[in-house]
Amino acid sequence: MPSAQPATPPATPPGLEPSLPLPSPCLSYWHRTTRGFPHLNANENNPTPETADYIIIGSGISGALIAFSLISSGVPGNEIVILEAREAVSGASGRNAGHVRPDAFRGYAAYAAVHGPEQAKKIIVEERKVLHAVDEFVRKYNVPCDFDLTTTFDVCLTPEFAAYEAKSFEAYKAAGGDVSHVQFHDGDEAKRRTRVPEAVAAYEWPAGSSHPAKLAQWLLGSVIDKGAQLWTHCPAIAVMESEHSEYRWDVRTPRGTIATQKVVHSTNAYAAALLPHLNGYITPNRAQAHSLVPTSAFSAKNAFASTMSLRYSLHHFYSIIQRKGDGTIVLGVSRSNPELSAETLAIRESFDDGAFNQEIVDDALKRFNIMFSRDGAESERHGEGLDHAWTGIIGMTPDSVPYVGAIEELPGQYICAGFNGHGMARIFTCAPGLAKLMLGGSWEDTGLPECFQYGKNRLVKAVRKGQKGSVW
Repeated sequence: MPSAQPATPPATPPGLEPSLPLPSPCLSYWHRTTRGFPHLNANENNPTPETADYIIIGSGISGALIAFSLISSGVPGNEIVILEAREAVSGASGRNAGHVRPDAFRGYAAYAAVHGPEQAKKIIVEERKVLHAVDEFVRKYNVPCDFDLTTTFDVCLTPEFAAYEAKSFEAYKAAGGDVSHVQFHDGDEAKRRTRVPEAVAAYEWPAGSSHPAKLAQWLLGSVIDKGAQLWTHCPAIAVMESEHSEYRWDVRTPRGTIATQKVVHSTNAYAAALLPHLNGYITPNRAQAHSLVPTSAFSAKNAFASTMSLRYSLHHFYSIIQRKGDGTIVLGVSRSNPELSAETLAIRESFDDGAFNQEIVDDALKRFNIMFSRDGAESERHGEGLDHAWTGIIGMTPDSVPYVGAIEELPGQYICAGFNGHGMARIFTCAPGLAKLMLGGSWEDTGLPECFQYGKNRLVKAVRKGQKGSVW
């Protein structure tokens, strides 16, 4: 079997080997509210077919949208098989914090240091394109995923971070970046607009939120209606050279081996389990989010109209969306927090999405009350406050951008993974872009930043530069 032999990979966390998804994940808020999806456990006991022209590994938004894009480009649906290790949409797509939030300028300097100024601008422009792509897609197909096109705030909670944001803003603007859609709020105006008494400054720009599991489930339902086949609770265990003369690859599962021409790895943090040469290049990072039932202070006309990222520093932050329908607040927390114990921080690099961490829950609730402190706050009634906590596994790459494209070392295999916790700001152009490549298009046809393209040289460059992880 062909294999890649790049330079020595970055060190994998001690004792952490690549893994398939673990068998007993917890349910997120999004999972708990979509248990009626008819394809949730599709083909869970059936043997797999013997052949398929296309096999997509992973049933999240990336895998489902790749299938949708292939079918929209003329591929017959019955030529596509989607494999999922657990129930449908059980991975990161069903576990995020609900944001469709492009970067407007903040990541420019960090991206420029790794990829150069022009690529850094393209990364940020691309995320803005994705917001419009999601909005257009949802409206075109009338997708019932509770998509809310609104604005978002970057709230600076310390003078130090306000200075960092101002420097980032000016750097992006000086490089020719478009900031015409960004509004700046200072001092009392920032406090008033964000309702955060300790806000030093805030930047506001267009963004959205959605019910990500509903979006992924709609995509899966659509491609299944067009003939695609979904096998759940059926992990791909290995991909080997095919024993069939007319096929390239055999994909082994517990319920049969499928011979195929093309394999797509849309497994995000789990990609190295089937692509061992990516060990250390895609690594897991466990994130946690919480759903809150609001008190009257955050209900009805008092609900948050915009989403927020509330930042004490670049890597210590909290995020908020509030759903229009039921008013649920989703409170996300950063993966780095200096106030957490060393023991809690040590388990960030993990494939375990089966439970939550109580210390992180306590910190999130305490911080929410501090950030939105108010005089005469009412006591929570029974049924208000914390509703649920869950974890999800983010796929990190050393240079902070995803791997998209043909795996040149393994002809006929492709990858769309490593979204660094920013999948909803990237997938809706990455997945259709990969579909174009699979059908013979060039990288230029995708319109994606060149730094997203998978390649052996990119892996070697990551080692040479000692790149260590996401700007997020």
